Amino acid sequence: MKSGKIVVIGSSNMDMVVKTDHIPVPGETVLSGSFFMNPGGKGANQAVTVARLGGEVVFISKLGNDVFGKQFSQLFSDEGIDTSFILSDEDFPSGVALITVDKAGENSIVVASGANANLHSKDMQKALDEIAAASLVLLQLEIPMDVVHFAVNYAASKNVKVILNPAPANELSEELLKNIDILTPNKTEASMISGVDVTNIESAKKAAKAICSKGVKNVVVTMGPLGAVICQDGKFSVVAAQKVETVDTTAAGDVFNGALAVALCKGDSLEEAVGFACEAAALSVTRLGAQSSIPYRNELIARKLNIANIKESQ
Repeated sequence: MKSGKIVVIGSSNMDMVVKTDHIPVPGETVLSGSFFMNPGGKGANQAVTVARLGGEVVFISKLGNDVFGKQFSQLFSDEGIDTSFILSDEDFPSGVALITVDKAGENSIVVASGANANLHSKDMQKALDEIAAASLVLLQLEIPMDVVHFAVNYAASKNVKVILNPAPANELSEELLKNIDILTPNKTEASMISGVDVTNIESAKKAAKAICSKGVKNVVVTMGPLGAVICQDGKFSVVAAQKVETVDTTAAGDVFNGALAVALCKGDSLEEAVGFACEAAALSVTRLGAQSSIPYRNELIARKLNIANIKESQ
């Protein structure tokens, strides 16, 4: 019997963020307005999202035995995340990400993986029973590909639903793709996987169809302010994004994926779950930082009520 838990397997990074007017081109020096550090990493962001939106989550990751690693462990516990399978690495430091955010909220990111790159398939052994009993496994690509392959194939063998967020963009084998229930690329990642240049909704549909032809059961292409394109059983639907004033897009994709997992585990259809994920991601981009931007479930409920009240008064 499935536990209802969501197992997130992925990275933890300390984000070092510089806010500036524009992202510098090669050879250019830009004087920044502000600097701050914020816990991040795609896996950690998604695990925190699941917890804040009411899901039961187990996080599998590897941290350095350093000050960042100790901070992460405490933060995860404070969020209510099951940390039983978070490992400490004596040889590699915790991962860090250098992030530049421009005045439009767009970002560029360079990641020094550290202990994330030293997560091995053998590290999964103690968590196999947890994975087999889970309702859903959620992964990204900031950890070694052999770990991704191992976890996806094992989960599929136990009939556990798998969501793969193929970020950062990487080539994926058809062997891996056929065991994915839901693939959630953004337009850059969808272009790389499909070979279709994704620039608008129609090209996103073509890319999603091409990816599904490789064996993926369902594809959700996230398109930022254009919303999301769903390819399910050969049929397409488009979920519109909410209009918001963007401050920082860092972690928006992670919030989307965590929210998607929560909604699916609560029994929503894929289209309903994508709608919920779009709402959560929209709220996150109105705030600065990674985990500092992740909303709580009561905030989404309050925002929805506020929007409804505004519409009624018009």
